Amino acid sequence: MTTGFTDTVVPSDAPDRLPGGLLRLATCGSVDDGKSTLVGRLLYDTKSVLADQASAIEEASRRRGQDGPDLALLTDGLRAEREQGITIDVAYRYFATPRRRFILADAPGHVQYTRNMVTGASTADLAVVLVDARNGVIEQTRRHAAVAALLRVPHVVLAVNKMDLVGYRETVFAAIVEEFTAYASGLGVPEITAIPISALAGDNVVEPSAHMDWYGGPTVLEHLETVPVGQDGAFRHARLPVQYVIRPQTAEHPDYRGYAGQIAAGALRVGEPVTVLPSGRTSRVSGIDLLGRSVETAWTPQSVTLLLEDDVDVSRGDLIVPTGDAPATTRDVEATVCHLADRPLTTGQRVLLKHTTRTVKAIVQEIPSRLTLDDLSQHPDPGQLVANDIGRIKVRTSEPLALDAYADSRRTGSFLLIDPADGTTLAACMAGDSFVAAEAAVAVDEEGWDF
Repeated sequence: MTTGFTDTVVPSDAPDRLPGGLLRLATCGSVDDGKSTLVGRLLYDTKSVLADQASAIEEASRRRGQDGPDLALLTDGLRAEREQGITIDVAYRYFATPRRRFILADAPGHVQYTRNMVTGASTADLAVVLVDARNGVIEQTRRHAAVAALLRVPHVVLAVNKMDLVGYRETVFAAIVEEFTAYASGLGVPEITAIPISALAGDNVVEPSAHMDWYGGPTVLEHLETVPVGQDGAFRHARLPVQYVIRPQTAEHPDYRGYAGQIAAGALRVGEPVTVLPSGRTSRVSGIDLLGRSVETAWTPQSVTLLLEDDVDVSRGDLIVPTGDAPATTRDVEATVCHLADRPLTTGQRVLLKHTTRTVKAIVQEIPSRLTLDDLSQHPDPGQLVANDIGRIKVRTSEPLALDAYADSRRTGSFLLIDPADGTTLAACMAGDSFVAAEAAVAVDEEGWDF
């Protein structure tokens, strides 16, 4: 069990069976559904707010003429957010209970901030989708459910908020749950947990509600503390992106050569045959160093230094994988992307592609379609993608990449497109098989980007 922010040594036989650990979650939903209030309630009721912060929030609320503290102010940190009473940027909050640590991303609800929601949910183990009990499932609810499905968020909580404003009626809750579950299940969302709450009054957030005796499930906090995490990567294909090559060349370690990085998925063991990609060179794991000690097995997401039996050429950006479970390397990449930058992404555009610790040059060859999240229809050949657009692209890289399908591994199946001129992140991308295979084209330009 984890208490506070104390690190836990993961047993080699069952890394995902710990009741504690770290849970990354994101809240999303439409405007005024109460996302920031829910986050504030979680922080306030779990005593995760410093005394001076609580006093400042209470004073600001009194100046506004409110009877109690406006808990949304705990997360809405930008001045524009406080003045307008909305969330604009993703607000990250860190808190802990005796059972688990949490990193919470409070995502904005406006359509024009879809890219912010994608950023907040991209690394989440769980997404909390809020619905106003008075309004039910609306267009933005469906949009955020679709984004959560695209990002393969393993767990989704449907929090039906403001139950106090509908008289805590079970029939209202049941109708919303039925509609949302039918839609989300059609998107392939693997797990949905529905909880009726009132973030403002505190019903079923941290403490059970005294007004909904018809509900026998967990509170939001109880579910967050007990939902299993770590299963996404613990038993999948082992992957170690090399971040740094360690060669001390000291009298104590004259021949030490270690390959440091964070295990992105699966587990690596001493004695296991491995392949270095994209070169394809093979060797065997001779040792694993973890936090100053040698171990026989290391699991995701531990940061380790790997030692190999052979003196093979390995450098930053290479991927070390089990020899019998190596992904294919390719220079033609097809992916679903969310465009993040203000300037459009266009066909023929030169970009940098960053995959794990490897960055290569690439050219956008084709933009086959743009996804309309409202009805999940495809708009063919849009020509470009603008901010907040989600679409499909085909790119060709200057060097081979070893990508997994995003459905198999969120870490090694995702990558970024970057503007080579100023380093701006252009798009967040998810590799997959949703594209129709086409013959590779060769892109040539006068500046030498000839692939």
